[in-house]
Amino acid sequence: MARTWCTMPRVKRCTLYITLVSILHQSSRFFDRTYLPLNIIWNGEPVEVCTFDYSDWVQYVGVDLYFTIYFLFRVLFVHLIPCILLVTFNILLFAAMRKAQERRKLLFKENRKRECKKLRETNCTTLMLIVVVTAFLVVEIPLAVVTAMHIVVSLKKFTMDYSVINVLIIFTNFFVVVSYPLNFGIYCGMSRQFRECFKEIFLGRIAVNKDQMSKYSIVNGPRTCTATNETVL
Repeated sequence: MARTWCTMPRVKRCTLYITLVSILHQSSRFFDRTYLPLNIIWNGEPVEVCTFDYSDWVQYVGVDLYFTIYFLFRVLFVHLIPCILLVTFNILLFAAMRKAQERRKLLFKENRKRECKKLRETNCTTLMLIVVVTAFLVVEIPLAVVTAMHIVVSLKKFTMDYSVINVLIIFTNFFVVVSYPLNFGIYCGMSRQFRECFKEIFLGRIAVNKDQMSKYSIVNGPRTCTATNETVL
């Protein structure tokens, strides 16, 4: 099933569709406000500043209805549904990893080392995915809750000090930013293939030359210079 659905063309199409829907979802924010000049008195002198008002089409639809639809779409399709799917996939991944561990023990008893090693690499990749998805959920679930609270308070369905929500939004955004280097550390620490790919992309020829020198040293051994008695690699 995974080989049928998780193919590269399907992944590219899904990525394109998600990108287009995301652009359409955010595109209204470019046109929902109009900015107007405003003359005020500042320190006894007239100063021209800028103020904003909602666009005519937003006022026609209704400001409350517009932002309710906007944030409900965000809660459902950006936070809630992806989190539910990721929790489900995480459970399935964990169950698959447990089965793979039992199979690895069986292969180890039968002394089938090659298949055992291949299964171990698959388990490492599965464990890395579980850790990354869990870190994502720890960040995204509180963000979904805070966004839902923002909608409820904005609709005046629930009375709450808005300064508390502002503090929660600041903390959730902070944890979102922290999760990016955390994910990078997880990939670097748990995936040898990621480390090699990162080294090849960003270090380029430096890493390649270093690897070639190391391989040459392993094959030919160290050479000792008789003039200075220094080992040359």
